[in-house]
This record gives sequence, structure tokens and C-alpha cells, in this order.
Amino acid sequence: MNMNNTEKLAELQDLQSKADAIREELGISQRGEVIYLAALNVCPGDSVVVEADGFGGATTSVVEGNYPVDYVTKFERFFRRESDAEGAAEELTCHSASPRQILAA
Repeated sequence: MNMNNTEKLAELQDLQSKADAIREELGISQRGEVIYLAALNVCPGDSVVVEADGFGGATTSVVEGNYPVDYVTKFERFFRRESDAEGAAEELTCHSASPRQILAA
């Protein structure tokens, strides 16, 4: 079957709705959603960001600058579970853990 662009867009919207419903059931965030953002107290100008991958995992990053517009990533680590990524972020922001210790793979 050869679909035109309107039909393809309708199918894409349907698939996205189904994916959103599955994410809701699983309790995971959308791809690219920032699920944690806080200042890193030990380094003025630095922030800790956790961004979901849409499949249950997330990346925890330490960034310098004006996130999300103009920034540099200093440290970054992917976690298979969003909760692990958020836990790492909390260690950095609440317990003053070393970014090198927490995010170095």
C-alpha cells in the first residue's frame, strides 16, 4: 500500500499516542525530557541535568553555562534506569559528591 503524506502523518500520530500510553503504563519519561535540573553548589555556574532517553534510561550531566541555550558539558554518564540517573544527580547536588566519582564510567 502506497500512503500519501497525510496518511503517513496520521499513522505517525497514532504510533506516538501508543508509545505515550506505554510510557505512561511503565512510568517512564518522554525522550529528551529533562527530569532533573539543579545547581551544583560546589561549582558556581554549573548545573546537574538528567535527560530521559524515552526507553527507561537517562543521562546525567554536569554542565557549565546557561542550560539549555549556551552550555558546555563537563561530565556525562548514561544510566539504564531513570531512577539511577536521578539518584546520581541527587548525590551530586545534595551530598556534594565528586562529579568525577559519580559520572566517570
